[in-house]
Amino acid sequence: MTGHPAHHHQETAGLPLDVLLPVLFVVLLAGGYVLLAGRAGRRNARAGWSRWRTGWFMVGCALLAAGLLPPIAPWAHGDFRGHMLQHLLIGMYAPLGLVLGAPVTLLLRNLPADTGRRLTGLIRSRLVHVPANPVTALVLSVGTLGLLYFTPLYNTMSANTGLHWLLHAHFLLAGYLFAYVIAGPDPAPARPEVPVRLVVLGVAIAAHAVISQLMYGGFGINIHAPVDQVRSGAQIMYYGGDIAELLLAVALVATWRPQPATRRTSRAQRRQEARPAVP
Repeated sequence: MTGHPAHHHQETAGLPLDVLLPVLFVVLLAGGYVLLAGRAGRRNARAGWSRWRTGWFMVGCALLAAGLLPPIAPWAHGDFRGHMLQHLLIGMYAPLGLVLGAPVTLLLRNLPADTGRRLTGLIRSRLVHVPANPVTALVLSVGTLGLLYFTPLYNTMSANTGLHWLLHAHFLLAGYLFAYVIAGPDPAPARPEVPVRLVVLGVAIAAHAVISQLMYGGFGINIHAPVDQVRSGAQIMYYGGDIAELLLAVALVATWRPQPATRRTSRAQRRQEARPAVP
């Protein structure tokens, strides 16, 4: 666990490229959301669009910018503690804010009726069922951490600029998918009941704890960084991950809407009717 990955910074006429691209991405993300929110409010002045959702999305954008821009981004390039803080911001905290902004619902409100129906059909299709399954989301967001830190993958990706940005994209997308499946207010295909999602979230908490403890003890990890940095990074992962997952649990409870009794009854009737008759 020694040495640091090498990084090369490309520069444009103004800002370095590794600063300019994140700025453009976050500005486009936040600006596009604000434009759609304003348009939704104009189209339906009575219903409008929730300021809370807009606020949560902006918080997510701010956390994403904090993880991708100085001073955290340069620190993460040469210090494993910075990398771990960056990982938490991009992969856990920012996705929660973005998900609570309900961007899919906002998009549906702005689309023409026919296009909205097609998008809704796609969301409900079997093609989306697999990635939107809580177990799939768990494997992509938490399971890949073992592959990253207990193989040479982290060192390889950190030493290559393109792969490093690919790692950021994975953190963001996997974190968004997990938060969306667990506590997202947007429509999701075949989203399981709250107890099932709480179990999946509990498994994620336990997995994060095990990985961080193994990392702190130096058992099986493959990270080219000083021991004190790795141990501090493991502590950041342990405590910071717990806080993020606690917030996700709160969001799950806050966004939970109990099913109407008639819907629960109809499901029970369908299951009863599907059973073979007993002679």
